[in-house]
Amino acid sequence: MAPRRPRGAGAFPRAVEPPAPVKPDPAALYAALDLGTNSCRMLIAQPKGSQFHVVDSFSKSVQLGAGLEASGRLSRQSMARTVQAMHICRKKIEKHGVKRMRLVATEACRRAKNGNDFMKMVTRETGMTLTIIEPEEEARLAVVSCAPLVSTKTEQLLVVDIGGGSTELVWIDLSSVPALERPRAIMRLHAGFHPAESPFAAAKVVDWISVPLGVATLKDQFRDVEDDAARFALMSWFFEENLADFSPYAAEQAREGFQIIGTSGTITTVAASFLGLKRYDRNKVDGLRMTSDQIDRVIREYLLLGPEGRRTDPRIGRDRHSLIMSGAAILQALMRVWPTDRLSVADRGLREGLLYAQMSADGVLEDGPF
Repeated sequence: MAPRRPRGAGAFPRAVEPPAPVKPDPAALYAALDLGTNSCRMLIAQPKGSQFHVVDSFSKSVQLGAGLEASGRLSRQSMARTVQAMHICRKKIEKHGVKRMRLVATEACRRAKNGNDFMKMVTRETGMTLTIIEPEEEARLAVVSCAPLVSTKTEQLLVVDIGGGSTELVWIDLSSVPALERPRAIMRLHAGFHPAESPFAAAKVVDWISVPLGVATLKDQFRDVEDDAARFALMSWFFEENLADFSPYAAEQAREGFQIIGTSGTITTVAASFLGLKRYDRNKVDGLRMTSDQIDRVIREYLLLGPEGRRTDPRIGRDRHSLIMSGAAILQALMRVWPTDRLSVADRGLREGLLYAQMSADGVLEDGPF
């Protein structure tokens, strides 16, 4: 399955939404909802300095893409589960009186033959309007969400977002940006991967790709392979094959000044397993740097556990155990092919990117240090 690519590496929308004619109240609340192939996740937050303060959140595994690989359609059961989750989100939005929001759907709804019909069903059943975003915007929002984790020493940055139905990778050159300005330069990409003329040194997007393989879709590709270790090896090989056309892949890159930031449930689960957390703690996981040896050690432990052992392992969790090996296969492939032995773990992603983009476009974030 060939990765989808635009004609230009940075063919992105100029902005998430038009600037508001009147500057919103800085105390106003914003909502961001991400409906993916596996999960429905929402944040409600308030601008605070150069970042934001989370007021409420929601996350549930709805498995919207269950059976999509075989049928090409969203099933009635998965749509019903998702609508139930959306009702909860609507109640939270109403409870907090949120007026400014961005509610988006990604790969499962992009690929499903009945994706647009499902969007209409959600509006009819819940009164909420979802927008199906393109892979380009999904990749951009993942990058923006990771801005606070960018090291001032980073000259070449790879941001990886492993989703349920697709994986986005964006390679960014920061070498022309002053060291202390590098995290802020990433944030400015909310206006597009090729923003208009600016008095600031700009981060340069070298290349990006959206591979239509995520933890759910990759698992479905190899569900007929019975041997656990063989299935893992095949998944990792297959994902690596799908990266062959990503242009920085073949170029020689120096280890010094290179950073990979990974955002996904897979990566945060591997980090939690490495730390031995039986109860997940975002404060310990977000921003953690892991070596490739530490990642490999956790993945080997998962393989030794086998399917039943992973199902009962409290570090993995019930919602994640069936998908952790396909995600680990993607992660292993990524660490194998790029010149670094460290990965920065990000417990952040599309929701945070949506919030940053809305708040930045409205001008309610302070232009200070992260």
